[in-house]
Amino acid sequence: MQLTVWTYEGPPHVGAMRVATGMRELHYVLHAPQGDTYADLLFTMIERRDHRPPVTYTTFQARDLGKDTAELFQKSARDAYDRFRPQAMIVGASCTAELIQDDPAGLAQTMGLPCPVIPLELPSYSRKENWGASETFYQIVRTLADKERLPPPAVGENGPRRPRANLLGPTALGFRHRDDVAEITRLLADLGIDVNLTAPLGASPADIAGIGEADFNICLYPEIAAQACTWLERTFRQKTVKTVPIGLGATREFVAEVCAAAGIAVPADIDQGRMGWWSRSIDSTYLTGKRVFIFGDGTHAVAAARVATEELGFKVVGLGCYNREFARELRAAAEKYGVEPLITDDYLSVEEAIEAAAPELVLGTQMERHIAKRLRLPCAVISAPVHVQDFPARHSPQMGFEGANVLFDTWVHPLVMGLEEHLLTMFRDDFEFSDAAGPSHLGGHASAPVPAGREGLGEGSSSAPDERNADVTAHAGRTPSLQESGEEGGWTAEALAELGKIPFFVRGKARRNTERYAAEHGVTTITRETLYEAKSHYAR
Repeated sequence: MQLTVWTYEGPPHVGAMRVATGMRELHYVLHAPQGDTYADLLFTMIERRDHRPPVTYTTFQARDLGKDTAELFQKSARDAYDRFRPQAMIVGASCTAELIQDDPAGLAQTMGLPCPVIPLELPSYSRKENWGASETFYQIVRTLADKERLPPPAVGENGPRRPRANLLGPTALGFRHRDDVAEITRLLADLGIDVNLTAPLGASPADIAGIGEADFNICLYPEIAAQACTWLERTFRQKTVKTVPIGLGATREFVAEVCAAAGIAVPADIDQGRMGWWSRSIDSTYLTGKRVFIFGDGTHAVAAARVATEELGFKVVGLGCYNREFARELRAAAEKYGVEPLITDDYLSVEEAIEAAAPELVLGTQMERHIAKRLRLPCAVISAPVHVQDFPARHSPQMGFEGANVLFDTWVHPLVMGLEEHLLTMFRDDFEFSDAAGPSHLGGHASAPVPAGREGLGEGSSSAPDERNADVTAHAGRTPSLQESGEEGGWTAEALAELGKIPFFVRGKARRNTERYAAEHGVTTITRETLYEAKSHYAR
């Protein structure tokens, strides 16, 4: 078993919790030891929900293992129903409880509870979180969908009715799921289409019973809803819209596919946001060709690669995902962009790949945010797993035309801010930017107090070379010397100061090229001249 500090996906019962927490009037009885209740924090702390997940844990302890833990589960299930009175219950075991083989699914079916009980078989040691959410949603739909409830006639007493669609896949703890649902619901309303049901997020078991009354389904998140959509196609003959509307081009294709499924014409006056204009503006065209490394869940990673290349003019130098169920789609996309696919759930392998690719922008998960910070690279989060800052109070979708606007802002801003930081570093030695210069926005000749130990460093004066170099290096993001990092060879202080003036998003590549040049030419001490010789060498 591999021990790790970070993990991209939790065990499958966490996926089941995401479904249960997203729904209403549904309760989850989880056979689990006392320590597995940590999962509550994922929702109350990270997603900042105003109530705890609808989960009852049996919370057996070590002393209970010598007794009848099956009886403990049955008592917990009865108590949960008496307390919460849900419309339906799901039951299962955590990864730890799976080892004692109590079979909570079989136990629950013999209890005769006065509500539907849906057993979950979630193999914790061969499957993970997204699969667990997908399997849970599929079992809920399969059990609760009323096969007698079909779409009403297209033409009724009051004339033609509006088409109906199900939005399937959003869950609790999903990356911008709440905002995506709001944006796609608004887009469908503009097209003249009603939403019959959004599930799991916000749905109750009674709502799931009417899932067959829609004319077609929209699979917003294939990791969660693809299996249920396939079953609905077979059972209710409902078409499935499979295009994921992330990015301007994909949203246009989504609108066309939705209109085809609904049997209506694509409107010519639909608002397509500002991303198209922005991506052609001078503010973004000077970023054309930026090298980007992408990693996340399969759906968001593939969508991000398309947006990066086709809509922003970036160059994809790395593409990967952590959920192996989407390896085929990821490999096809990687072949299209001419890169090696990276399919792994080991963040250390991802870090190595990012270092080797030397990108100028990283698009990834919470893990890649930390990796990029350590490597001093700009980063934007595009996929779960995420942290609290990715559940904003404001409306910030990833899907639809407004989602395309958000993508542009989120991806371009780190690059623009990186250029600003570089300019501040470049001009730090200028007299107008010295510590003794007064704030320019106050006008006149006001001067700020000179910090202790910095007297005489204003206009017309200079610090000692060593002090100046140390100051520049510290503010530019000091790169440790080879001796300090345990490598062979060494950099002079002057060379390090010059290296610190290089923009941080290409500084790592410049350092590696210089060290390679020094090794190839037998240079043991890297000076400022060596840095520029290496630059000239690789420029040729």
